[in-house]
Amino acid sequence: MRIGEIAALVGVTSRAIRHYHHIGLLPEPGRRTNGYRAYSVRHAVLLARIRRLTELGLGLDEVRDVVADDAGRELVEVLGELDADLARQEEEIGERRRRLALLMAGPVNGREPVSPALAELLGATPATDSPTATKDREHLALLDGAEGADEIFGALRPMAEDPSVLELYERLDALATASPDDPRIAPLAADLVAAVPAGVLDAIPSGLPSGSGFAEALLADYAPAQAEVVRRMMAGVAARLDGAAR
Repeated sequence: MRIGEIAALVGVTSRAIRHYHHIGLLPEPGRRTNGYRAYSVRHAVLLARIRRLTELGLGLDEVRDVVADDAGRELVEVLGELDADLARQEEEIGERRRRLALLMAGPVNGREPVSPALAELLGATPATDSPTATKDREHLALLDGAEGADEIFGALRPMAEDPSVLELYERLDALATASPDDPRIAPLAADLVAAVPAGVLDAIPSGLPSGSGFAEALLADYAPAQAEVVRRMMAGVAARLDGAAR
């Protein structure tokens, strides 16, 4: 058989066969006097096996190991590894589809969270057009996927469902044009610290974003008076954490 004939017989391209020759996966056949390769039935059987293995998802290096093992022992081992890898991919795809289902169940605006935990938290919050509430959603999205974030989102749910939190956002919105020494700052920061559920403190792990760089970037996202409230709130939450650790 010539290369075009064996390619048509097995269901691969002539280019693929030449590549298999180049990488040493398929032995080169002898050539006729006219220079054309002369493929045998043995070449066709081997080529068909290569095609089946690649269709299963094996890489060419893995296929080479398999076809080199006449006893087939490595085939069983490699296929077992492939099956386990496909199972992991299936689980990951299932999780992604569950996340997509949550997103499609609500308004799709391109800014919705990805994780089910954050989607459930934000789904429990009352509707509001508060600019600082919107900013809060964006900051929560920064934590999405971080270690311990799902536990924090779950612990925040009582706070999210509390209608009085909207009043705290309104007070924070009112400071958009205030000075950093506004007398409303201290009481609002204290009320915000008190509103953080104790379960949130228990759920905060060391792996979440922290440090002066992150804090500075976060505070820079607010107007001066609002940033002072957030700074005091962060300090108050840190003090509660220290007290809980003692």
